[in-house]
Amino acid sequence: MGSNTYYPEESPLTERNVSAFSISSAPVTNGDYARFVSETGYVTVAERPLDPEAYPGVHPDDLVPGSLVFVRTQGPVDLANPGHWWRFVAGACWQHPEGPDSSIAARLDHPVVQVAYEDAEAYADWADQSLPTEAQWEWACRAGEPGEFIWGDHERPEEMANIWQGRFPFENTSRFQGTSPIGSYPANAWALSDMIGNVWEWTADWWQDVRTEGGSDPGCCGPDGSYDPLQPDIMIPRKVLKGGSHLCAASYCLRYRPAARIPQMVDSATSHIGFRCVANPGAAA
Repeated sequence: MGSNTYYPEESPLTERNVSAFSISSAPVTNGDYARFVSETGYVTVAERPLDPEAYPGVHPDDLVPGSLVFVRTQGPVDLANPGHWWRFVAGACWQHPEGPDSSIAARLDHPVVQVAYEDAEAYADWADQSLPTEAQWEWACRAGEPGEFIWGDHERPEEMANIWQGRFPFENTSRFQGTSPIGSYPANAWALSDMIGNVWEWTADWWQDVRTEGGSDPGCCGPDGSYDPLQPDIMIPRKVLKGGSHLCAASYCLRYRPAARIPQMVDSATSHIGFRCVANPGAAA
């Protein structure tokens, strides 16, 4: 797993051993998550009041329930500053992904988004499953293929996954302007849909900037080593996301590849992050 070709956090190329497991054929959908909430009464992180102690320097009036939403810019911007296209929107949550005026009513077959790590883990527990480790996820995504991509060199990536097409973050010619219904693009060789593109997916692993040779999956490193050194005042641990999303573009975020990985604070939900579950042999899949 990993790669020595693209981004430094993907290296070094390493080997991992994984025991047999069953992974969901697609990300958890809005319809799936609605059933979970209906049966349990669960309230997601984005729907709860925020703790002022976790956000030093933020005015209490700004600590309202909500989440991060992608907003297309009017033209070219500095790609080094994601603040140009991300907005905190009060009332944005899994049922209202872009804010209070949006709805999932016509998107029940789309992957659920606006779920923090805790929200994904709660669903997995309810389903008697778990979130995949990074090694499990990457093994399943590769489907036995060692290459950098899950498609052959002759294929056009925009025909194989829901990714950004055009000049990011203001021009997108993709047939989907956001998430897409599960299975809208070809599955991989193991019949797993949307492993690449559509939404980033939570894994169980704590983030490390560089993976160590022979390291074990989520248990090798605790949360302390996952903090963002660029934000020392915010002591919120980070997990590994995999798979890329509909916002990945060749010109900005060429991470629609099995080896690609990014960190995400566990309390953060956005309009392009979802998840899928795994089970050990004999468990419900």
